[in-house]
Amino acid sequence: MSLLGEEVVEEWLNRNGYFTIRGIKVGVDEIDILAIRPLPDGKHECRHIEVQVSINPISYITKVPAAIRKETGIGAHNAKKRDVGQLTQGVHEWIEAKFNLPRKVEMKNSLCPGSWTKELVVGIVKHEEELDLLRQAGITIHRLKDVLSEMIENRTVVKAAAGTDLFDLMLLRK
Repeated sequence: MSLLGEEVVEEWLNRNGYFTIRGIKVGVDEIDILAIRPLPDGKHECRHIEVQVSINPISYITKVPAAIRKETGIGAHNAKKRDVGQLTQGVHEWIEAKFNLPRKVEMKNSLCPGSWTKELVVGIVKHEEELDLLRQAGITIHRLKDVLSEMIENRTVVKAAAGTDLFDLMLLRK
């Protein structure tokens, strides 16, 4: 589902005038989508977007904090209810791994020096409080349904790009 979600998000970005790179390998890690749009003043708007699209979530977006995994031996994606402290630490570790790893920051700056946004596109989530913590930590959250609505209403600069076939298939359009 992740690759399909990324393709839809990339279509949305392209329709809004962004040039995109999807699935950048950085060592053993990956950046889902980087998007750059030239601005009239000669500068660039730079966005780093992670995509976690699920239609039937069974756990959290973030992992169980590393210290708790080490201490208890439970798996990273254990679905057991987490307290606020565990959830907060898991969110912090997720942000560091997804957005702030030095090699990822270096990659982004080699493509376009400057300030990059930190964004997450989600489908259905099991724990809304996790999204609240991500927002509080400075992550912009987009709902996939809102992304699709914007494209359905044609509120974009470009009317179609490479992901149009998937988008049309999702809507069962001709």
